[in-house]
Amino acid sequence: MTQSPRPLALVTGASTGIGLELARHSASQGFDLVIVADEPAIRTAANSLRADGGMVEAVEADLSTTEGVDRLLDKVREIGRPVDVLMANAGRGLGGDFLDQSFEDIMKVVNTNITGTLYLIQEVARTMRVRGEGRILITGSVAGFLPGTYQAVYNGTKAFLDNFAFALRHELDDEGVTVTCLMPGPTETEFFARADMLDTRVGQSKKDDPAMVARVGFDAMMRGDGDVVSGWSNKIQTTLANVVPAGMMAKVHERMAEPGSGKA
Repeated sequence: MTQSPRPLALVTGASTGIGLELARHSASQGFDLVIVADEPAIRTAANSLRADGGMVEAVEADLSTTEGVDRLLDKVREIGRPVDVLMANAGRGLGGDFLDQSFEDIMKVVNTNITGTLYLIQEVARTMRVRGEGRILITGSVAGFLPGTYQAVYNGTKAFLDNFAFALRHELDDEGVTVTCLMPGPTETEFFARADMLDTRVGQSKKDDPAMVARVGFDAMMRGDGDVVSGWSNKIQTTLANVVPAGMMAKVHERMAEPGSGKA
């Protein structure tokens, strides 16, 4: 493919929500895009993003599987250009009582949020290390600081990602590659509907604007910051999580995420 003077950004989970806004902000800042999601809506997103005049390649793939990640990597190789920025944003939620959840749904969350994310980051970051340059943004969550009563698996995966991002950042300290962890709180996206949490207090509460969250994360990544929490209330929450006993924080989370709590 013909080389372009525009840098290339790869954004996962980009059909809606924070991922779409990350892609939109990247396009406005002069990036060409490869965007991916596990639904046909990724092609509609690509059409809207092309309005900024850059190249936009859309891939429909299930990133909870190695086959899906390989399909995405094959597209990147087909383009024939290095990935300058990787925004690993794809994620899946799951609400409700852990013992009542299907194990298939649990593994979908784990494999999307952790397994597929790690595989993609490793493959892309290896090429960045060889080139001696690149930027990685990992969408973690303030949920990673909180024992996730009625959201136990999701919060556990985000705790993993928050931790992993800091470790990888330090491993790449001298390699010219930066790693930034974006830690949003509840955001106005399709997340809560897909996680079957619309009847909870958190599902019905006022949430952050995904465009704001994406802008905060993108700017932090471009500065090379290690991490950023979007929104003042979320900053307060993460501070409290470091000083309040875990059992108390689990009780707070229970009130927000318990099924049916939004009807009270």
